[in-house]
Amino acid sequence: MKLSNTQHNQVVLYDTTLRDGAQRKGISFSLEDKLKITKLLDDFGVSYIEGGWPGSNPKDFEYFQRVKSMRLKHARVVAFGSTRKAGVTAAEDQNTARLLEAGTDCVALVGKSSSKHVLKVLRTTLEENLEMIKDSISYLKSHGKEVIFDAEHYFDGFEEDQEYSLKALLAAQEAGADWLVLCDTNGRHIPSRIREIVAQTNAVVSVPLGIHAHNDGELAVANSIAAVEAGAKQIQGTINGYGERCGNANLISLAPTLQLKMGYQCVPQKSLVRLTELSRTVSEIANLSPDPYAPYVGSAAFAHKAGLHAAAVEKFAASYEHMQPELVGNTREILISELSGRGNVRLLASQISGKMPFAEQEVLDRIKELEQKGYKFEDAQGSVELMIRRDDPQYVTPFELIEIMVVVNDRIGQGSSAEAVVKVKVGDTVHHTVSVGRGPVHALDNAFRKALAPVYPQIENVRLVDYKVRILDPDQATEATTRVVIEAANDEERWSTVGVSDNIIEASCQALVDSLELYLARCSSSVQVQETQEVVA
Repeated sequence: MKLSNTQHNQVVLYDTTLRDGAQRKGISFSLEDKLKITKLLDDFGVSYIEGGWPGSNPKDFEYFQRVKSMRLKHARVVAFGSTRKAGVTAAEDQNTARLLEAGTDCVALVGKSSSKHVLKVLRTTLEENLEMIKDSISYLKSHGKEVIFDAEHYFDGFEEDQEYSLKALLAAQEAGADWLVLCDTNGRHIPSRIREIVAQTNAVVSVPLGIHAHNDGELAVANSIAAVEAGAKQIQGTINGYGERCGNANLISLAPTLQLKMGYQCVPQKSLVRLTELSRTVSEIANLSPDPYAPYVGSAAFAHKAGLHAAAVEKFAASYEHMQPELVGNTREILISELSGRGNVRLLASQISGKMPFAEQEVLDRIKELEQKGYKFEDAQGSVELMIRRDDPQYVTPFELIEIMVVVNDRIGQGSSAEAVVKVKVGDTVHHTVSVGRGPVHALDNAFRKALAPVYPQIENVRLVDYKVRILDPDQATEATTRVVIEAANDEERWSTVGVSDNIIEASCQALVDSLELYLARCSSSVQVQETQEVVA
């Protein structure tokens, strides 16, 4: 990709999630996973997508055959490989042949730029390594390929033998490389030194520079930004910073930083509002839990717990937020805990309904009193929302719990099961049901659904997605107080509720009942809003 004078503020994003990212411990993308991620990255507006190393395994080779049928709007798919082996020509090298067979318009070649690595790892001469670089690139250019040269261990090599590292780049440039990417392969360097070396290199070469930073020192993002400030025009990285050892530069953090804070153009402006969705979707495909504390996209990235902060944010959002969360597709969250002030409760209530009457101080006092008894509402905002709703004089409880009974059966050699008996009152009618389950909570959930479904069929849309138990005073042994947090969801949203008791069944039942009641209360509110809108219309 040639950068014209009108593109001086452009920084090209090169994604290597499918290769470098897949080297993270615990990640193993299937072929279908790789194709899904390719589509996501292209829709987001990434310029280059490194699909893998076609010479390394059959799955990567098949990926390049399959990806040819995809109609990509923004990205160029890149096949990755290394310079030819010592002692053979590029035309004779099998890995080079597989790069051509991949059929991509663009190829990334990694080559040694550290004299130590040439002598101790490749075990060839410094002159032969330069010939390997030139021959490989010239051969691929003769086949019409755009060639990106990844100078492996460049910064380490520059510190050890600056003259040779620059010779490696100049050899690639002479052979026709379109990009020279400087790699901090071991993640050893700090931003100030990265900036100096990139600037010195930029003064010597005429081909656009890129940066490939690893995160071993927790500096991959900072080092990438320093490289851009020194003249680099391409950043190589991965979604969520996935990669070998401690990972690679995180494109999820770099894209908004460069575009919203530094004025560079990386992706279409409209794409940034899908940043959070992209991050979380790739997490799901990788079978990893999204990091709640990730900058920009984490669920806690714009969460406010301290009463002082919440009060300030209510008046002036930028007082404790570095940017508007909506710009990257995230949302503000007001956490409720014993550290909260009235502003936290008021802000949460405003998110539920701007017209809901309730006593702020009374709700806050109730929260603090309950937290002293072992409740924790920071991770159970649904319970607080229900508390606020119940404080409304117009609130009608969708059902009333009268009685529960749970029996656990443990048959030797046949496993265990549970049976739950539930009595609930809906209006003037009492519903008495019995249901079984794999365990007590499962049996209770089934029994409640069985009792409520005839009146509230929408309850079938709810599913339990998480169940957490915390023993608050383990020194009390079997008399210890237990806190249970249940997370439930439907197709559109998730919510969490909490229960506390010295009886784990009772604590679970509290959380479960609140979870179901909150969902029905939200459904009722939605119906009321819709009916009001229809009347006004």
